[in-house]
Amino acid sequence: MTIAIIGLGTFGRNVLEALMNTDADLIIVDKDREVVEKYKNSIQNAYITDAINEETLKKVIPNDIDAAIVDLGSQLETSILVTHNLSKKGVSKIIVKARSDDHGEILKLVGASKIIYPDLDAALHITPMLISSALFNYMQVSDKFAIAEVSVRNDLIGKPISKSNIRQTYQLNIIGVRNTSETEMEFVNSPEMILDKDMILLVAGTSESIMKYSEKNEETARKNTNFFARLLRH
Repeated sequence: MTIAIIGLGTFGRNVLEALMNTDADLIIVDKDREVVEKYKNSIQNAYITDAINEETLKKVIPNDIDAAIVDLGSQLETSILVTHNLSKKGVSKIIVKARSDDHGEILKLVGASKIIYPDLDAALHITPMLISSALFNYMQVSDKFAIAEVSVRNDLIGKPISKSNIRQTYQLNIIGVRNTSETEMEFVNSPEMILDKDMILLVAGTSESIMKYSEKNEETARKNTNFFARLLRH
């Protein structure tokens, strides 16, 4: 797989460093010489150039590239133009960091296949933990589906998982467990595992189900769910 990263902002650098541990052929493009020099000896192709030029993109980005990541920071017009030029080249997977909803909508119109909103993603990760003391970690997978680390409710302590009815009552699936906050997460190896008060469960379900589970007060759970739904629609 060949992947181009155009613009090495914080998002672009994080993606690059993650991909450096894979077998992907990487191309980086940025006009900042110092940033490119940092990585040029670790990847296949590094270019110090301004990506806004269509002719430059034609020279440095192969026609058969599998994906492109675009992170041009606050350069809104440049990111739109680069996305458009990549789309004209026939790149099918173009992932672009956006600064706002309006910016994201324009990027979609000119060919972006996926928009990344780092600030919103951070808010979606942190907000649920702020509004519920029973949530220790949270990751939104889609508009409705999420994965979270939660404590064991008082009414479930001492029960085997098979008799906890967590799926029937809360519409959640337990996919992992750790005995304390310091131990590693493990797969559930038996439905007869007894739920302990110090355990942390890794559960999957809708945002609404997770909020319902993590709040004893149903009215509070409903308000939190509605608040979070509004945040997701932002």
